[in-house]
Amino acid sequence: MTPALFQQLIGGAFVLLWLAVVVGIALGIRHRFPDQREWSRKVVHIGTGPVVLLAWALGISRWVAVPAAIAVTLATALNHRFRLLPAVEDVGRHSYGTIAYGASIAILLSLFWPSQPLAVAAGVLVMAIGDGLAGLVGPQLHSPRWRVLGQAKSLAGTLAMAGGSLLVLILLQWMAHGQGLSEPALPNLIWMAVLATALEQLSGYGLDNLSVPISTGLLWQHWSS
Repeated sequence: MTPALFQQLIGGAFVLLWLAVVVGIALGIRHRFPDQREWSRKVVHIGTGPVVLLAWALGISRWVAVPAAIAVTLATALNHRFRLLPAVEDVGRHSYGTIAYGASIAILLSLFWPSQPLAVAAGVLVMAIGDGLAGLVGPQLHSPRWRVLGQAKSLAGTLAMAGGSLLVLILLQWMAHGQGLSEPALPNLIWMAVLATALEQLSGYGLDNLSVPISTGLLWQHWSS
């Protein structure tokens, strides 16, 4: 076994371990709080995001990352159909969000990995953290509410999405600066957070899980070049 192959196997094992821990926590939350279906789903949503940074740190190559993302997307599609892990899918509404989320990660990896890892990280983490916070904070706080294309939205959730997205982008900008990589300027980060928040409003069938990551990743790449 070559050192490069050994590195990929070790890296892949760490990524799988991380995902297993995330799913395990989600299952535990689902068992402890059976009436809060969204909580376990958002744990998976948020916990999946850092996998991109983990894969970058571990030097996961393109030939491992892209097929793995496609495999995970297919697995989520099967889970959506057969409800093998209800903690991931059973939220009492018709949504393709987990499938779209996996597909967006696969697309971003295909476009930018490994030459522009922070473009991938920006798209994935804005959706993971920003949308994850919106889904957790919005239903818990009393604030003005409205509906967009049949989906309930709130001021608290929208502000959580905007704030979480901007914080993620600023942290990634700091990481890019530390690594000597090109980075978008702060005003562009603000526009990226605003666009991500606007797209999250159009979340029918969970398709914001596709539109938000891809648009954010593309803008990060565009404004970094």
